[in-house]
Amino acid sequence: MKKILFAALIAASFNAAADNAGALRYVVGAGLTIGGDKLATATYTNGHSANIKAGSGLQVLGGVDYRVAEQVSLQATLGYHVHFTPSASNGDASFTRIPVELLAYYHLNNQWRVGGGVRYVASPELNGKGAASNIDMDFKNTTGAVLEAEYFVNHNFGVKLRAVSEKYEPKSGKYTGKASGNHIGIFGNYYF
Repeated sequence: MKKILFAALIAASFNAAADNAGALRYVVGAGLTIGGDKLATATYTNGHSANIKAGSGLQVLGGVDYRVAEQVSLQATLGYHVHFTPSASNGDASFTRIPVELLAYYHLNNQWRVGGGVRYVASPELNGKGAASNIDMDFKNTTGAVLEAEYFVNHNFGVKLRAVSEKYEPKSGKYTGKASGNHIGIFGNYYF
């Protein structure tokens, strides 16, 4: 599934580039997110602990941004989103997922745009190593919604504030019910 989505994203970018030279830009970005339900807690020998949350972490992304009209643009990205505990000598834990986002924007002016769209999350997994190896759990792929505003510092660099609504359901295991992955985040994107 991941390979098919990635191939479709690349094919669409080449088609758009051929038809509308100058309207297509590539984008890479990274951001920090906070929120979501607690999935696991790592406790250290010094008494400190760290939580793994379903919406928190670091996300990196790459994709295309296509200007459809003067005030409308579309963006498609493939990313990697991870929340992890600081490594300890006896183990660590992480929650990883692969988001594919399709977003539409309305440009308020040359510096601001607002938009939203859909976020499909593939392969969400909670993993532990060492002392945390008992927390491993796979979740079902999920679909959520994204709302965001972006401020362009210049033509090539934008700062985004975003809110995401999504839920994670375990495939099987000792956990039941859905975990909220709802989160807010701040991103920096570079367009070229």
